[in-house]
Amino acid sequence: MMAVLGFVAVLALVTGLIHLYLWKRLVRDTTTPGRWRRVGGIAAVVLALLVPVTMAGTQAGLYWLAWPGYLWLALMFYLLIVLVVLEVPMLVTRLVLRRRVVAAEPTTAAPEPVLVGAAGPTDPPAADAVAAPDHDPSRRLVLARGAAIFAGLTATGIVGYGVRTALGPPQLDRVRIPLAKLPRSMDGLRIATVSDIHLGPLRGRAHTERIVAAINRLDADIVAVVGDLVDGSVAELGAAAEPLRNLRSRYGSFFVTGNHEYYSGVEEWVQEVDRLGLRVLQNQRQEIQARGGVLDLAGVNDLTAVGTGLAAGPDFAAALGDRDPSRPVVLLAHQPLAAKEAARYGVDLQLSGHTHGGQMVPFNLAVRLEQPVVSGLGEVDGTKVYVTNGAGFWGPPVRVGAEPQISLVELRSA
Repeated sequence: MMAVLGFVAVLALVTGLIHLYLWKRLVRDTTTPGRWRRVGGIAAVVLALLVPVTMAGTQAGLYWLAWPGYLWLALMFYLLIVLVVLEVPMLVTRLVLRRRVVAAEPTTAAPEPVLVGAAGPTDPPAADAVAAPDHDPSRRLVLARGAAIFAGLTATGIVGYGVRTALGPPQLDRVRIPLAKLPRSMDGLRIATVSDIHLGPLRGRAHTERIVAAINRLDADIVAVVGDLVDGSVAELGAAAEPLRNLRSRYGSFFVTGNHEYYSGVEEWVQEVDRLGLRVLQNQRQEIQARGGVLDLAGVNDLTAVGTGLAAGPDFAAALGDRDPSRPVVLLAHQPLAAKEAARYGVDLQLSGHTHGGQMVPFNLAVRLEQPVVSGLGEVDGTKVYVTNGAGFWGPPVRVGAEPQISLVELRSA
């Protein structure tokens, strides 16, 4: 809980600064002093508070906050990106307009002599005879409003597309991965892999039913659920997870914990998932005998478990030590980062999730700073790592550039 509160506090600070920037670009720069500027300022404060209130409120069971709060979080994110991208062309445009204004100003001429005659000195020209060009406050206002409208329409369009993608059915990714140690008799063994289902405030039983139906259509040999099943307790989401008992596979369905299980009552969820018929691999391995060959399927607890006091952290020695090195081994680990340690134990293939494929471009660029593989097949220190995008979402119900996914991993003998 303290970790969640700390995250909310940091989020409040960051979103406060972002909303200050958005207020300047969307309110202050586009309005003149008066009622509309005051209304915009109040709206900016309310929206800034909405984000951390939603994060804390959904943890407390106030699920009605989820839709407005998380949608605004996504819209805020893309408004920020579009406006920051527009800063350079806006600056160039302002400089060009300013130069044109300066070029249009009349050059200063020498003062005309004063003629004294019967009629007296010639009257000087009136002060407004040659009006100075408008130093374009109105042009700046029009420019700012144009940028605000463009940013608003672009961000809204992106978020609308992202919502449709996130709420749509998971796409199937088929991937063939050769393993040097895989017996020829086991060539073509198929593992249906899914992660990051994220049952919670915005996803319930129908989401699980759709995923189970999609996996069952694959007629897989093994089903692997690699973490982040839930965002809530068994009491809140047990009914939503119930359809998992209908998963079908020839040699078993397996589960490993993700980081969100440790925020949701990990011990209860381990028992519940086991009750639903999935074997939970907690720093363990299972011998899979199929088609006259043998494969080791191992699983480790998520890296987040370290220091939580809720459960043991990942123990690679327990899961992978003292095994027959001639057998191929497939490791289930929620985070791709676990491959750095798994490679030391000669793991042939690691199946992971966690990254959501980035979920919202360009956030995938930030994910690369933490995880060695963001989506698809990669390699870490000689260990092949396949990362599925996940079938759900966390936070905003938005996916841009990373469709929800169920993966069918087909193992091939090299």
